Amino acid sequence: MTLLENFDFPALRDLLGKIGADGWLLYDFHGINPSATRVLGINGMGTRRFFVLLPREGKPIAVAHRIELASFEGFPGDVRPYAAWPELHERLRALVAGKTVAMEVSPADAVPYLDRVPHGVIELIEGFGAKVISSGTLITRFAARWSASELAGHRRAAEAIARIAQDTLRWAGEELARGAEVRETTVQARVLEAFARASLVTDHGPIVGFQANAANPHYEPRAGSDRSLAAGDVLLLDLWAGVAAGTVFADQTWMGFAGQEPGEDVRRAWCVVRDARDAAVALLRDRWKKQEPVTGANLDDAARGVIRAAGYGDFFVHRTGHSIDRDLHGSGPHLDNFETADERALIPGVGFSVEPGVYLTGRFGVRSEINVYLGESGPEVTPKEPQQDLLLV
Repeated sequence: MTLLENFDFPALRDLLGKIGADGWLLYDFHGINPSATRVLGINGMGTRRFFVLLPREGKPIAVAHRIELASFEGFPGDVRPYAAWPELHERLRALVAGKTVAMEVSPADAVPYLDRVPHGVIELIEGFGAKVISSGTLITRFAARWSASELAGHRRAAEAIARIAQDTLRWAGEELARGAEVRETTVQARVLEAFARASLVTDHGPIVGFQANAANPHYEPRAGSDRSLAAGDVLLLDLWAGVAAGTVFADQTWMGFAGQEPGEDVRRAWCVVRDARDAAVALLRDRWKKQEPVTGANLDDAARGVIRAAGYGDFFVHRTGHSIDRDLHGSGPHLDNFETADERALIPGVGFSVEPGVYLTGRFGVRSEINVYLGESGPEVTPKEPQQDLLLV
């Protein structure tokens, strides 16, 4: 693959003009800035610092260590090698002095997934007479959007894991009904076996939480301390997978109840969470139809408003959703006006989760998670048939 292959330089020049930057200065060291390597298409060792300036005018310029120049073969611009640090500083000074450059920084660390460049590097660049501004808009446009093949893979994974989730929850109920012990780790192992049969890959086992453990959003079952399923338990299953490593995963949460009729408290919590999920999607569809801008913070407010109105505001303790790109928690806009204030606009080509929850510590927790891809023709929800009612297992 050629570096910067199919990169939309006219669109970059337009955006750089809008944000008042002379160029986009990409930096990486040991993979701390995955957006840089994604944009550039670099697949090298990455054990030395590199800087690449994508200017508003002229050809790209790379500053790379002499022992890692192989990573820049085919670079469509000027490669300026360095070895000793004075040589690096000389190259950088000539590159950025007097310019305004966009880098992966977030003022006051407002969006940590965007804040990738160390403070010392910013000091270095500004010390050479440059002004550094945030590249948030550029990240959304050039690093967070899905390719056609990534969308196709995501769709296949989304439908597969929806089937796996429902089948697994029903299996757990059947096992309980016949008197077998069903542990959280057993359910987790069954999901991983189903992934293998479906030729899906994941980077971690799913979250499986019964009853009180479901009230911990990032609960991780462990053999020997995990819970056994009992009649009347709430079941939470959060699972994610993709068709290959390094592509766009699907990420969903499904809820079950071990019995024929959940109590009013469980049913009400479920309905509120489901309605909050749907409120975020409804606002996105409405803004899209009206061709009005919308941010991840707007959608977080919409979902959170439903939960607050129902009296559960204090029990929704995380953002409504996260960006999804080649990282499950990506660098694009998040549905967040709670943990952070993500005011980046949602644009065609980006994808994200929508996953409000209510967590009643010591009792039970409820979460519903779907994914949304914002296509040229509007929002697309995956899976095609999101969960509407608790699975009575």
